[in-house]
Amino acid sequence: MNNPWHLYVMAALYIMAGILHFLKPKIYLRIMPRYLPNHKLLVALSGVAEIVLGITLLFESTRVFAVYGIIAMLLVFLLVHFYMLSGEKESAGFPKWLLILRLPLQVLLMAWAYWYL
Repeated sequence: MNNPWHLYVMAALYIMAGILHFLKPKIYLRIMPRYLPNHKLLVALSGVAEIVLGITLLFESTRVFAVYGIIAMLLVFLLVHFYMLSGEKESAGFPKWLLILRLPLQVLLMAWAYWYL
């Protein structure tokens, strides 16, 4: 495989983030919007999605799937980011400036993924 080092960094970030869903699920359960059902299942599914997308990003034959999957996943995660901005309890103790900063970060992560198409 002749992939650039930064592709490996991106893949590792998603794989590690996905694993954290299983090692530290309380972090993710704490920020789940109340209007979504079955928080434990959604945390597990999003963890699996991040792991699978991180791995599939590494292979040229599955990279396009991974890129579009990552972008779609990050768009869905925006729901959580906006939810966390909706009130003090919803912010889970994170400062508002950090929650606002995460919004353009999501766009940058999407652009980073898109770059590999």
